[in-house]
Amino acid sequence: MKKTISIIMAVAMSAMLFSGCKKNTAETPSTTPDAGTKTEENAEIVNGRFTTTRKITVEVYDRGNEGGSKPEDNFFTNYIKEGMLRDHNVEVTFVPVPRWTEVEQINNLLAAGTAPDIAVTYSYPTVQTYAKMGGVLDLAPLIEKYKDLLPNLTGLLTETNINYNKDPETGTIWAIEARLANQARTNVFVREDWLKKLNIPEPTTLEEFEAMLKAFKDNASLLLGADADKMVPFSTSYDIGWRADHLLASFVPSTITEKEKYIYGFDDRKLLFPGIKEGVRKLNQWYNEGLIWKDFPMYPAGDKTEDNMMKAGYVGAFIHNWDYPYRDGENSINNSIKRVAGEDAAYIAISPFKNDAGKYAKFLPDPVDRKIFFPSTNKEPLASLLYLDWISKLENHMFLQIGEEGVNHEKTADGAIKMLSATGDKIMNSPSNIDYTITLNGLDLGDKELTLKSMALSYVGVDAKYIQKAYDASILDGVFTEKVNAGAIQAEEGMGPALNEKRDTLLTQAVAAPANKFDSVFDSGLNDYLNSGGQAIIDERTAAYEKVMGK
Repeated sequence: MKKTISIIMAVAMSAMLFSGCKKNTAETPSTTPDAGTKTEENAEIVNGRFTTTRKITVEVYDRGNEGGSKPEDNFFTNYIKEGMLRDHNVEVTFVPVPRWTEVEQINNLLAAGTAPDIAVTYSYPTVQTYAKMGGVLDLAPLIEKYKDLLPNLTGLLTETNINYNKDPETGTIWAIEARLANQARTNVFVREDWLKKLNIPEPTTLEEFEAMLKAFKDNASLLLGADADKMVPFSTSYDIGWRADHLLASFVPSTITEKEKYIYGFDDRKLLFPGIKEGVRKLNQWYNEGLIWKDFPMYPAGDKTEDNMMKAGYVGAFIHNWDYPYRDGENSINNSIKRVAGEDAAYIAISPFKNDAGKYAKFLPDPVDRKIFFPSTNKEPLASLLYLDWISKLENHMFLQIGEEGVNHEKTADGAIKMLSATGDKIMNSPSNIDYTITLNGLDLGDKELTLKSMALSYVGVDAKYIQKAYDASILDGVFTEKVNAGAIQAEEGMGPALNEKRDTLLTQAVAAPANKFDSVFDSGLNDYLNSGGQAIIDERTAAYEKVMGK
């Protein structure tokens, strides 16, 4: 309720803020720009540079990393600032936004009229909400007018990502989609050394996985000695939909239709997909049998307690981002458990959950990532587009992704890039610096074979075999969803944060409920979700799909 009221207030504030806007597109020139041609009022480009210095602000995620650098002021931000000033005469200022509450924060900034000129979010409904009120620039005419100045941006994203959100009726583009270079999503990880110690083969079925968890619990003293009481066979977090992804996906019928995936797919955790409830029931069973971390509901987004338990060597298995235990250099989970549990300690990715067709089905994403948009308070849309073009240039995003040779990486004999553990100002706060390469998520060195080789070497202190195994497991039997461009769904506008919170609460409470209360807790939470806007979205999506695709 607190967040819902906050959103309503934000919307009301935005309506007041933008009520005087006559239109939500930037002034555009009457002629196609080229060197020496005026490109917007009082702006002139000569040899790619403004003749007078322009100033823009850019959002950057603050992940609160222990030992990290200031996300808005470090070696890599300086690289960008110097490059933009040199190449385009544009001054750049970075605005940090907390990663784990980014939707709420960007809502507040938009409502106050203080959002960065270049904003980034994973929530497209948030963008749509403010676009409807005149708070977001339409990028379609801007990209069309300035396309000759944006070869790197259009080359990297292609028509697919640039037009991904293009309204089929109005032609508006409120946000362009960053390119997801690597479509690996999540993985199931288990302690390899514990499997060996208990002589357990890698589980390949749900039953074998469950037996493994019970073996971890029953052999806590053997595995953890004096710390046996700290044993956590399986760990998860408040975000059950993400953190139990492979397990839940295995309960979705293989016969699910493209229509069902579109109608119910507005929730990116697949809450409404058929079969999900039974997957949550299995988690509830494990929780009541003492196989799941009992305190997981207590810790909010961004809390490090769970990671610290993994690093201390107390956790036997978990599901998370496809490369999660290998991230963060010397401070990674994998490197940390070696220091406390010995060199043999390691997490490996496995594939234990089959669906009704005998496949290890995983719902993999389209090649799209964060949504990049310009609030209507942006007075420098061309400078902002040039910024996106600059970071999309191969040599620039390569440097941001791999850093300095001898400091952030070294080259192997075959030319592959092996990452090193940097210190101080040259630490990367996010994997491959994705918080600065906002048009690109995933390593891209301009050569597919070289990129794949380097990706396996991009994790400090981690044998490449673990990375290759994790990548292969994450995409095994991947399921993709047909892209349906049915236009904006009005019922979704502004509902993302509120519905996501209800979803997370419902799933958390259902997992932690007494076994005999599971159905009532799950069903009442789902009804609340549907009555709070979910059903309206389902109904509108159904009508939109049938209008475009037929019944």
